[in-house]
Amino acid sequence: MGTKSAVDLMESSSEVHFSGVYMDGIDQRNAGTEQPTTSATDMNKQPFVIGVAGGAASGKTSVCDMIIQQLHDQRVVLVNQDSFYHNLSEAELIRVQDYNFDHPEAFDTEHLLRVMDKLKRGQAVDIPKYDFKGYKSGVFPARRVNLADVIILEGILVFHDPRVRALMNMKIFVDTDADIRLARRIKRDTADNARDIGAVLDQYSKFVKPAFDDFILPTKKYADIIIPRGGDNHVAIDLIVQHIRMKLGQHDLCKIYPSLYVIQSTFQIRGMHTLIRDSQTTKHDFVFYSDRLIRLVVEHGLGHLPFTEKQVITPTGSVYSGVDFCKRLCGVSIIRSGESMENALRACCKGIKIGKILIHREGDNGQQLIYEKLPKDISDRHVLLLDPILGTGNSAVQAISLLLKKGVPEFNIIFLNLISAPQGVHVVCKSFPKIKIVTSDIEIGLNEDFRVIPGMGEFGDRYFGTDDDQQVLLPSH
Repeated sequence: MGTKSAVDLMESSSEVHFSGVYMDGIDQRNAGTEQPTTSATDMNKQPFVIGVAGGAASGKTSVCDMIIQQLHDQRVVLVNQDSFYHNLSEAELIRVQDYNFDHPEAFDTEHLLRVMDKLKRGQAVDIPKYDFKGYKSGVFPARRVNLADVIILEGILVFHDPRVRALMNMKIFVDTDADIRLARRIKRDTADNARDIGAVLDQYSKFVKPAFDDFILPTKKYADIIIPRGGDNHVAIDLIVQHIRMKLGQHDLCKIYPSLYVIQSTFQIRGMHTLIRDSQTTKHDFVFYSDRLIRLVVEHGLGHLPFTEKQVITPTGSVYSGVDFCKRLCGVSIIRSGESMENALRACCKGIKIGKILIHREGDNGQQLIYEKLPKDISDRHVLLLDPILGTGNSAVQAISLLLKKGVPEFNIIFLNLISAPQGVHVVCKSFPKIKIVTSDIEIGLNEDFRVIPGMGEFGDRYFGTDDDQQVLLPSH
């Protein structure tokens, strides 16, 4: 292990070694000298890049396949370093048996960097297919690769060039015994590639083993995670996938503002977002799937309320140690879109009081408090502030300022949204750092008209089935 090693989970049942203190430190260390600097908004667009290195026949492909299989609800792209071998010249082809395919100079790293740069910026790329019989690219059609959530870059020397290492959010080294690697190589090359065993052993002793000792093994020190036994190490791969899921579910704004919580994305959640964002979705489906997402946000928000320990006797006469719900609670909806979240809150909290705030917006910066009806004892309650879309954050600031004026402590407010623009998050979190924001998705940003993009349009009009020019009626009391 290198000098960065601090804790090794040695001789454990999984035998997976971590060269950092905890897996949570992976991104923090990589955010240092080797990680390119980007804005928080740019980071949101960028995929999570995993580097998988190790000797030939160490089990890298099996590790990658298992990670991809477990991340079935994410868009995952596998990029093989083998696709970027240099084309051999005529002179090299004549003496191909003397060509070292395990040397760093055998790879077109500049081409690999260009491809990875485009993928990280969300652009579609063409990845070449290398012809291992003719030792050149361009024989087969290139593989078209589109935008991905996760990019796995696999190869024997992907850790060798510091520029390639700097692209990675996580670096995995597959560490398999040399005898096992040699046995696998002999079996693969003789059975699958019909090569003579003598030629295989000659190439191994002449090129493969020296290259591993000189170029591949030294890069092990750069790994965040070292996996012995490759694809056979199911425990290690499960831990890696859990960490990747956590990082994918944690938006980079959460690292800036610890009071921001984005519920972890799943296949179901992405599917519901797809439906409610589709302009062709019917009103009935829009309301149905919006309600499902709102319920998830409300449940997540309730999880941030204080609880007290409570013991109860079960029907079997046993004692169950649990928790008691927060008693002093109310909701406040920002009219009119916020009213769409009230039913979900009532379904979760029987008999909850709900107040209302109406703010008139003129353009982006002009807000005027038109109406407010709040519980008289609101200062003694925890408040769930409801508004499905956090855009510029200006109306949210107006509503929160009113709550504070009514005596509600800042840390007693939880702001619930379906989607949030980074600009609004910045405004609210900087103005009120003790408030918690819970949302189901962070958007790209705002357009020139201060509308959230990609967004879902005018939420209130789509949910209540009204036109933009219809007047909002105030509640009667």
